Amino acid sequence: MPSLIITNIQRLVNVRTHHHLLRGRQLAELPCIDNAYVLVEDDEIAAYGPMSELSSVANGQPSIDAAGATVLPCWCDSHTHLVFAASREEEFVDKIRGLSYADIAAKGGGILNSAKKLQAASEDELFNLAWKRLEEVSRMGTGAIEIKSGYGLTPESELKMLRVIRRLKNASAIPIKSTFLGAHTYPGEFRENHQGYIESIVHDMLPVIAREKLADYIDVFCEHGFFSPEETETICRAGMQYGLQPKIHANQLNLSGGVQVGVKLGAVSVDHLETMDEATISALSASDTIGTLLPTAAFFLRMPFQPARQLIDAGCAIAIASDYNPGSSPSGNMNLVVSMSCIGMKMLPEEAINAATLNGAYAMGLEKETGSITVAKKANLIFTKPIASLAYLPYAFGSNLIDKVMIKGAFIS
Repeated sequence: MPSLIITNIQRLVNVRTHHHLLRGRQLAELPCIDNAYVLVEDDEIAAYGPMSELSSVANGQPSIDAAGATVLPCWCDSHTHLVFAASREEEFVDKIRGLSYADIAAKGGGILNSAKKLQAASEDELFNLAWKRLEEVSRMGTGAIEIKSGYGLTPESELKMLRVIRRLKNASAIPIKSTFLGAHTYPGEFRENHQGYIESIVHDMLPVIAREKLADYIDVFCEHGFFSPEETETICRAGMQYGLQPKIHANQLNLSGGVQVGVKLGAVSVDHLETMDEATISALSASDTIGTLLPTAAFFLRMPFQPARQLIDAGCAIAIASDYNPGSSPSGNMNLVVSMSCIGMKMLPEEAINAATLNGAYAMGLEKETGSITVAKKANLIFTKPIASLAYLPYAFGSNLIDKVMIKGAFIS
């Protein structure tokens, strides 16, 4: 791909020569350059700076005029369940009518509902559905994404999901990370035989996943009524023997112990964190594990939002992600996630943008490839419509402020 200069950028956001995982107060530091340019060579950022310095790098390359757009790195969505067979709006209506999660599960709803539908779908059907969702979120600014299995719950269907994710990886221009979440819940036939299902994960699923290189991470839903801390550790350690790093669903509904297990194992991230206390926050802040907050899931389930301010004030490293899934967060719109983080969790706009870009990249091991405006990173960029300030992005939560999206130096339609 030839060189391209992008000129007249009103504000170039998250510009970093060097970077590290952002913790605590560092999340509020968002370096920007006003009236800027970016030089793209092949599919990477080759240079950037103020327009006053453009003549030092311009050598007759083609250029495009950003016309006063704000330009920022694409969103890095580090927690999704993008591969699923069908939506679950009937459960949404049941919740409005007052049914509890237990009531819905007793009717065959919840994760087991998604599992039943996924088991009946072909790999091609799942790929085509997921591809449409991936295209949609890319147009909304997502330039890197993690996708979990977990709606299969049998060796055949979990492997089917992971093979779909591999196909998405191979077909997509954006980087994708794959997470094995066979321990999402217990299938009905193993409800009274937890050890039997854990053995299936360890002996039937993990060896094939490792042999076919189907996953980057292993995840467990550590929660009362699902997987205990001890079971979570057993499953994660089994995955770690095959080189899969842990990412744990932790503390969504209760003080489940999931955070402590994640910290003990050196997990890349512990995700959800709606239910936290001082001891759990302290344990997370003293670790290298990222706390990934999923505000649209809390919103959709009418749960208290995650305590972002307490986590940040304690010095934790925070990322935010969409949790895109059919049951508890049926949206992959990271622009809404950023707004919800400010509105519902009282994060500053700078904190939310950092958490959705650079720290989101760290939560997927993609910090060398994306997440900031840095030389040699991929030119995965969001171009906004004209906005008066950076704070207008989360403020105007109902408006589509994205004008266009560039992936690997090329605009997508």
